[in-house]
Amino acid sequence: MDLEKYVASLLYRYQCVVVPGFGAFLCQIKSASLQSESNTFLPPYKELSFNAQLDKNDGLLVSHVAQAEGLSYEEALEDVLDASQAWKSTLKAEKRMDFPELGAFRLNQEGRIAFEPTTRVNYLMSSFGLSPVIASAVTREVLKEEVRQIESQIPFTITPEARKVRGIRPLYKYAAVVLLAVSTALSGYSLYRQGVESTAIVYEEAQKEVSKSIQEATFFSTNPVLLPSVNLSVHSSTQPSHHIIAGAYRIRANAEKRIAELSARGYSAKHLGQNRYGLYQVSYASFTDPEQALKALKEIRREDSQDAWLLSTK
Repeated sequence: MDLEKYVASLLYRYQCVVVPGFGAFLCQIKSASLQSESNTFLPPYKELSFNAQLDKNDGLLVSHVAQAEGLSYEEALEDVLDASQAWKSTLKAEKRMDFPELGAFRLNQEGRIAFEPTTRVNYLMSSFGLSPVIASAVTREVLKEEVRQIESQIPFTITPEARKVRGIRPLYKYAAVVLLAVSTALSGYSLYRQGVESTAIVYEEAQKEVSKSIQEATFFSTNPVLLPSVNLSVHSSTQPSHHIIAGAYRIRANAEKRIAELSARGYSAKHLGQNRYGLYQVSYASFTDPEQALKALKEIRREDSQDAWLLSTK
């Protein structure tokens, strides 16, 4: 069984996928970013990590395998546990294990599992089709020839002849400059006055419309309506909030079959509805007292199944 393929397909839809007996793959969404050293824009993506301590079966992967392979839940669980045990054996023997769609595992000197996620796959579905973009650096050139042409067109150049001859012609140049500056200032002031007057007119019209709307509005009714009084009765009830879970199933028919099996063996089995992963949860029994629930859980784990666990709700 290609367990890597099933884990990878679930990572597109879920943030946590637990491989029973091996560990959990966790996803964290990262925003788009820029690598300044390479001028590369990276799209949003799911950052993949691994936690070997989260190895308890939550039913998600096993139910997915059972549905894909056409197996019962128990058969799929056995196959998944065999595959995870094979992963552990390979890692222990070779000290390294590579998965193209997940990443690389290695065993460090302390005997712990170190994980390096793959960069080939982006599990964020909203970024489907987006790839890193390498932008070209902006280069700026100084065009010396254009600079020379601009400098040659500067009108006020002092030549040796100009220093020697002082008469009416140089005064014309300075008078033209002063006249141009005064004309520009007057034009700017005229435009400024027109803008101020237009703004004042618009503001005055807006004030008139607001006043008209306030005068036409009615804030209070002269004929209040008395509503009849309502009497509410509160009933307190105590519902069981501690449930010993026997399993979670993708198909409802499998959950009903499990309830029938547990009921035939004397358990108060029932259906607890679907969890956030869409799986149908089945309980051995439910309790209001947490101490009684823990006591019953120990007995069930000792006599029936080590995979049973306690779910407490508010």
